[in-house]
Amino acid sequence: MARIQKKGTSGNAKNYITRSQAVRKLQISLGDFRRLCIFKGIYPREPRSKKRVSKSSTPSTTFYYSKDIQYLLHEPLLAKFRDQKALAKKISKALGRNEVSDASRLERNLTPKLSLDHIIKERYPTFVDALRDLDDALSMLFLFSNLPSTSEVPAKIIGKCQRLTLEFEHYLIRTHSLRKSFLSIKGIYYQATIQGQDILWLVPYKFVQRTGADVDFRIMATFVDFYTTLLGFINFRLYTSIGLVYPPRFDAKSEEQGAELGAFQLEGQNANGQMEIEGTANAQSNEKAQAEADRLLALPEEQQPEQAAEDAAGTGGDDSGEMNDQTSGALDQFTSVDETADTLPQPSATADASAAGRLFEPFTFFLSRETPRHSLEFIVKAFGCKRVAWASVLGEPGSYCSEDDLRITHQIVDRPDLPLPSPPLTDGDDEEEEGVVNRKPNERVPGRIYVQPQWVWDSINAGKLQRPDLYGPGATLPPHLSPWVKQKRGDYDPTAPLAEQETAAEVEMEDEEEDVVVDGADEGSEGEEVDGVRGDEEAREMEEELEEEDGGMDVRLAHSDDEESDGQDITAAADEWGGFSGDEGAADADADESAARQAQAELEAEALGQAPAPASKTKRSKEAARSKAEREAQEDVERRKMMMPRRKRKMYEKMVYSNARKDEETGKLRAKRRKIEKGATAAKE
Repeated sequence: MARIQKKGTSGNAKNYITRSQAVRKLQISLGDFRRLCIFKGIYPREPRSKKRVSKSSTPSTTFYYSKDIQYLLHEPLLAKFRDQKALAKKISKALGRNEVSDASRLERNLTPKLSLDHIIKERYPTFVDALRDLDDALSMLFLFSNLPSTSEVPAKIIGKCQRLTLEFEHYLIRTHSLRKSFLSIKGIYYQATIQGQDILWLVPYKFVQRTGADVDFRIMATFVDFYTTLLGFINFRLYTSIGLVYPPRFDAKSEEQGAELGAFQLEGQNANGQMEIEGTANAQSNEKAQAEADRLLALPEEQQPEQAAEDAAGTGGDDSGEMNDQTSGALDQFTSVDETADTLPQPSATADASAAGRLFEPFTFFLSRETPRHSLEFIVKAFGCKRVAWASVLGEPGSYCSEDDLRITHQIVDRPDLPLPSPPLTDGDDEEEEGVVNRKPNERVPGRIYVQPQWVWDSINAGKLQRPDLYGPGATLPPHLSPWVKQKRGDYDPTAPLAEQETAAEVEMEDEEEDVVVDGADEGSEGEEVDGVRGDEEAREMEEELEEEDGGMDVRLAHSDDEESDGQDITAAADEWGGFSGDEGAADADADESAARQAQAELEAEALGQAPAPASKTKRSKEAARSKAEREAQEDVERRKMMMPRRKRKMYEKMVYSNARKDEETGKLRAKRRKIEKGATAAKE
């Protein structure tokens, strides 16, 4: 006789285990169990049938794989958790006996230190696996680096997050790995490409963050502990792969003065020799650029363009080999021969690191105090700029020059339009220092390009410099679109003209509204004279003059014959009409009714001495003209739906409903834009 199997020992009941059973099996508290699951990457599972999996009459809510819990039995962190629990008991006993010094000594000497290095190696066997899981880590660490210091979030954790994130940004600047960025309501999105892996993370704006009481910072702190260890491993691998020493040298004094990125000093692998070479090279290039700028300023105005063209031609011949080497590594562009074929996704213009590193290379930027300094400094440096300056109130360490320096080519401002400099009152009285411009506050510097911060983001997303006149101070900025959203057919595109996106029904409706506006403007009330139209009083005066000239003979106006003939035609048509049958009859009836209404309106206008309104189709007549074709198309669709199975028919109806919702939303956006454009046109007129 076969042995009777006990319930819950096979099948799904054996594959799953509840959370309470897992806690009892591991002999740890619920908080330690959560921390251990976060560190090891073990998450709850949802079985297909909770009733079959549950071993009790009431089904549980949280289940785990039994193999995962069995795997946790051999985790070295369990011993650390038990040591922490034993230490907590010793400290509580010492405090109960009022032995505060013994309690502090136990906490200082016997607190176990948790090491997550072995977990990082287990979860990420290869470096590419770690890069793929870096999105959430960067978003979490950037969030904690902007939080204020509280009892729940100590300053030590915030400082560690800031140091790791700044080190990661230095690597992106050095290798020009940043590709795209987007300003959103949540914060600033960044995308970088490292070893072929696209990494996307979110950085909050630097506002005063208020921590809510409904947020469990203990769970978030567990994630932060794991992510800081992970990012430390990744930074070490990235720095050593390009020949840099990790960790970089950190200047705490400069950090206190607000240097941020400037507080770190990168070093090469072979001691300090390579670092000194890099510093001297930058100094020499800056001196060369300054000498060239001084020479061009010293030339007369007529010779400057010619000399610049000659210099460009001369340098072009010398660097031809270098340019050939740079263009040889450019990515290929795939053009489609057939217009109806599918379009291949093209690589962006900044997909190549060398191309990204040359976007802002020849410029010198100055960041005004109202602009987001850290994000702008990070972006322009990641795209090749090595000379970035800012106001002294934001911190002097790391700034390239002052605001009045003549070497500045672009100034990023976020304020109303700045006035042009006023001409000097006297000639030659005020001598300007070399390389410094004397000007009033909030006044432009001649020869400098002023743009708003959005110009930087739109330029890097487009892969080329945008027109600076569209982003000037006080200008209405173009729409800032996400670089990761691709426009589909039928979607609303803010960059395209409205006439290219409007449907036929919207165009006809707009024409009708314009006709109504024109008719309302041309119509006049009784006794009111409109330009080009004879009013009632003018018609009476002309009739009296004709009567006097013809000896009192009654003069019959020309329109009276037309009025009688039109009335007779309408009466005859009404007597002969005997009704219609079918859709064509209904359409013809609507057309005749609209024609009769139009004729009656003309008669009334002529009787009042007004010009008849121009003949135009009303909304009902236009709908009647289109109704037949639309009705035939709808009947064809219904016939096709009848031949479809019920499942596919339901799916098709859902698709039609969702498409209709999308069309409605895009129609609202187009209507809103149409209203804004009309308001702007009316304001200009």
